[in-house]
Amino acid sequence: MSDMLLDDVKALLDKDFGDDRILKQICRACERNEVVSNYERRYVRELAEKYLGKKPMPAQSAINESKPVIPSSPPAEIHSVKQTQKLETQIPKISNSKQNNKKMMLGVGGIALVAVVIVAIAVSFSGITNDGVKIDESIAVSTASLSIQTDLASYAKKDLISISGLSDTSGTVNLTIKNQSGALAWTEQIDVKTNGQFSTLTIAGGPGWESSGTYTVSVDNGVEITSNTFSFTT
Repeated sequence: MSDMLLDDVKALLDKDFGDDRILKQICRACERNEVVSNYERRYVRELAEKYLGKKPMPAQSAINESKPVIPSSPPAEIHSVKQTQKLETQIPKISNSKQNNKKMMLGVGGIALVAVVIVAIAVSFSGITNDGVKIDESIAVSTASLSIQTDLASYAKKDLISISGLSDTSGTVNLTIKNQSGALAWTEQIDVKTNGQFSTLTIAGGPGWESSGTYTVSVDNGVEITSNTFSFTT
């Protein structure tokens, strides 16, 4: 199915039909085996039926379209490392031997050097400052039970929007985009991967995208709902 979609996209590009930027985005997604949303598939299918003489696809076939799995690895988790070491030193016995004094000084110097190295490592990993412990914001994101974000903070009409996030539930999640008036501009239900990730693509435009403003993208996993915002310019 992806090969047929790629062939249609290339044919449309060769004949200069449709929006070049959108078709090139879909072409790259097919070649990299990335997700192509139902919105984009319908866009290509309608152009192919109009300009390439393709027969309309039966409704059942459209329903059975499956999305390619995005080969990705879960983001590396950042852990705050705190290393402490209790240094115990014993007061050496006073000796008149110069050799014993020399060994004692070497031992104390070695312990001090190890202590400096350990403290430096602990500070570099844990982000400790003179004001206390500095919390890395990425840790809070990776441990959130439900999150959603877009690849950019602002979009224009016909831009491709990449949406991704994490959910600690299995099954599917419902995604929506509402305009500044609260009207629904887009919605889609997608599967959550075994590692908790979900992602999809959509195009900024169509019903609900008539005016500029702040738009809200939300995710509902059946347990909770969370959202994020981006700006849109017509």
